[in-house]
Amino acid sequence: MNNQSQIPIGSAKEPKLSVITVVFNNVKDIERTLNSVLGQSYPNIEYIIVDGGSTDGTMEILSTYKDRFALLISEPDKGIYDAMNKGLRNASGDYVLFMNSGDEIYDAHTVEHIFSSSEDADIYYGETELYDENWTPIGLRRHRTPEQFDWKSFRYGMNISHQAIYVRRSIAPYYNLKYPLSADIDWVIKAAKKARKITSTRLVVAKYLVGGLSKKRHRQSLKERFRIFSHHYGFLPTILSHIIITIRYLRHLLLVGKPRD
Repeated sequence: MNNQSQIPIGSAKEPKLSVITVVFNNVKDIERTLNSVLGQSYPNIEYIIVDGGSTDGTMEILSTYKDRFALLISEPDKGIYDAMNKGLRNASGDYVLFMNSGDEIYDAHTVEHIFSSSEDADIYYGETELYDENWTPIGLRRHRTPEQFDWKSFRYGMNISHQAIYVRRSIAPYYNLKYPLSADIDWVIKAAKKARKITSTRLVVAKYLVGGLSKKRHRQSLKERFRIFSHHYGFLPTILSHIIITIRYLRHLLLVGKPRD
């Protein structure tokens, strides 16, 4: 992983980035996420907040920052991906990034470094550092990011976090609501199919709070992932890849213990 301070600043254009944060009743973590976006050194960011109708004090925090948002929506939704679609429909940036409540952009210069790493890519991606519920770092993801990424790269596991991928808005699809737990995987694959240039930044670009709905409903999430992979890669190849995934997972358990992600 390259040292971030070695990336030249100002060598690329400054495309507009739409950052979309989805939140519902997360008063504990929302302010960290807001500050990680609003504190970016990169000047051309449009920040969109989609709240699901929070009642725990989240809206009181959001209201103190509302003058710094391009848009604040607060209303009931049909789930996280419906909320993400609302944000996407209102985005006007050249690129979109989904940074949901509880997660953070890695540091204040991350966006600047990303767009300086290469010009005019359709997708930029990087590595993710994991954090526990006490916001203590617990290391990088078990599935390390590939040096080269395309739409077939998820066959053996989701090796790029959703918080660590910047997608040109013109190729970004809407989320398929028939996958209430894993639509982000389908979304990335669809975008990657349209991408002509995909750039690895070779940087840690996001901090991810371990947990989430898909972890709590793991069996349903796995079923959805299998349907998504079968749709994109075919049924038999997906069976084979899952056998390989299982072997790798069991080997990892034997060597390291229970994985973080």
